[in-house]
Amino acid sequence: MTDLRDAIQSEVHRLVGFGDGAVDLTRPPGDDGLFGPGSAAWVVHGDFTAMMAGGVAALLLQMLHPGALAGVWDHSNFRADMLGRLRRTAQFISGTTYGATATAESLIARVRRIHDRVAGILPDGTRYSANDPDLLTWVHVAEVASFLAAHRRYRDPAFPVAEQDRYLGEYAVVAEKLGATAVPRTRAALDAYLTAVRPQLRVDHRTREVARALLRQPPARPAMAPAQALLMQGGIDLLPDWAARMHGLDRRPLARPAVRAGMAGIGSVLRWALRDGSAKRAGQQG
Repeated sequence: MTDLRDAIQSEVHRLVGFGDGAVDLTRPPGDDGLFGPGSAAWVVHGDFTAMMAGGVAALLLQMLHPGALAGVWDHSNFRADMLGRLRRTAQFISGTTYGATATAESLIARVRRIHDRVAGILPDGTRYSANDPDLLTWVHVAEVASFLAAHRRYRDPAFPVAEQDRYLGEYAVVAEKLGATAVPRTRAALDAYLTAVRPQLRVDHRTREVARALLRQPPARPAMAPAQALLMQGGIDLLPDWAARMHGLDRRPLARPAVRAGMAGIGSVLRWALRDGSAKRAGQQG
């Protein structure tokens, strides 16, 4: 049984690049990082299954914005490396949530340097830049809305609104350090923002191709194929109805109980197997 746990944990670590040296999660004594034990960010970001499904939903949401889509289309190898993008996002979230203050600041500075090179012209002639504060806010909102939805769906359906607001207020700090402005800090503000931004969102052939690259990405290892397929469906199930319709994704009501039951099952297995992860290492240093 120990061998099975080790095998599952090893596969998960390989998927997200945990332990590959990309992010150092050690913290000096007295340094709780940007948030620290007891924060809502540590709670929401602490479950691997929910966060992976939330990451899928976040990518699907983000690409509905013309500027975010153009950044992926023009400046990434998305056809061959969508899982790599998901992995890098996971490492950034892990490091800024659980790492030392210096680690978080270094990761944020690295992303800002990357953003300096991401700019271009949209098909309609409009210029875009990854440093655009409004675009940074959209990317952030797509992430935190998806992570929060995943936590409530797959980990804690009774997560109080006050704690949701606390989470949004905490992680807004990272978005602002990246250059975002007018970042929603409460559920009410988040919902209002999503309503206001919807007229700016679009779908075209590029959106559909990027979405296919994400949802049909071959697994890093064949053994992970069933779990990966389920996590993709779990992410789709988190999308707001309007976003699913824009993507043309089939979310038949009769299929949803099976997806949610499968996510509950895989969540239980992974929580049993993952004895070494970002949240656990962070808690051991607390």
